[in-house]
Amino acid sequence: MMNNWKILILISVLLLFFCILSGCSSNNGSLSKNSKEVTLTLLIDNQADQEGIRAVATNIEKKYHIITEIETRPSGVEGHQVMETRLATGDMADLVIYNSGSLLHSLNPERYFVDLSNEPFMENILGPFKKSVTVNGKVIGLPIGSVSAGGWLYNKNVYRQLGLSVPRTWDELIENSEKIKAAGKTAVIGTYRDDWTSQLIVLADNHNVVSEAPTFPADFSANKAKFTTTPAALRSFEKLAEVYKKGFLNKDFKSADNKDGLKMLIDGTGVQYPMLTGKLMAIEKNHPEKYKDIGFFAQPGDSPNKNGMTIFMPAAIYVNKNTQHLEAAKKWLAYFVSPEGVKTFLAGGSPPGPLAIKGINVPNNTVPAVKDMLSYFNSGKTTPALEYLSPLKGPNLPQITIKVGSGQISPKAGAQLYDKDVEQQAKQLGLQGW
Repeated sequence: MMNNWKILILISVLLLFFCILSGCSSNNGSLSKNSKEVTLTLLIDNQADQEGIRAVATNIEKKYHIITEIETRPSGVEGHQVMETRLATGDMADLVIYNSGSLLHSLNPERYFVDLSNEPFMENILGPFKKSVTVNGKVIGLPIGSVSAGGWLYNKNVYRQLGLSVPRTWDELIENSEKIKAAGKTAVIGTYRDDWTSQLIVLADNHNVVSEAPTFPADFSANKAKFTTTPAALRSFEKLAEVYKKGFLNKDFKSADNKDGLKMLIDGTGVQYPMLTGKLMAIEKNHPEKYKDIGFFAQPGDSPNKNGMTIFMPAAIYVNKNTQHLEAAKKWLAYFVSPEGVKTFLAGGSPPGPLAIKGINVPNNTVPAVKDMLSYFNSGKTTPALEYLSPLKGPNLPQITIKVGSGQISPKAGAQLYDKDVEQQAKQLGLQGW
């Protein structure tokens, strides 16, 4: 019996010895290879392409032993409500991917997200993006993806077949659409099942609005101008209604989703799609053989001399103030915006626009649609979307644009609803003049 006890004691001592040795091993300053792994949760839009994120997460797990568990939320209005609820109840993930700009401001972000202003990795982030995620002097987000343009993707082959030219005015766009419709194809692709896509014609018109009414963003924020009383702004809703009234949309526009729309565009059954250029990555991934058949043009206004493009800052990654793993979260972010992290995120593809990270450029051999977009940047003919020039963006805009874009209500009625939606938000934010 005594010999058995001695053997057990010896085994226990040896096990303790090996545990101590393994616990003392190092990994170049990162978390110990054999130490307890940290798990971070990451909340993301369920329509976002997760391939690049998962590739980054895999590298982070190998490099730092930080596991990333991805959770998804809906897009559009429902997704915004999920964000509000989870933040209010304290049930938020460690890392959160969400919009920059005005929709961020509506979440009371200073209360919920970590200030990243003094983190070393913020030195590599471009100023215009920082501005879109700054609240009371605190920079609270890191960019994910590239700067996007709001405008029209189009099938270049069909344009060539029908002898069409890129429109520089709204009337020219309508003329093109009439010819496309006469050829038996869908002139304008609608995908209102994904409610956020119904906003594009209104949102992408901001360059035209500001060209006609330069002070509109500031006046809008100060309650000195409204969509209903500013002709250039009301025109955005009128354009949306006109596309429906002229029968340019696909018959299933209410039930079709973004994937359906992109497929129509690639197949050439649908020829023009009001959309963000960020979706070019999905085309590159799913239809690489036809990626070069897609072009881009900015949403035209009423004057060819003022033709230009509305741009959107990328979404951002935020850190939940209630995370139990703050240092691991910061390490995750630092890797994500490092050259290695960016390369991993892009997964060998080219970005569909300029990145908001210094030193990362769009290659010269990029695809035609991106070159089309870059031509507006190079000529200085760009204007940020209204949500980056004003803290206001009513959360119910997608529901309103669906109603206008399907003929349920008039453009003026839609603008009135949106002005009321914005008023409620402005009062919640405590803006002066409201």
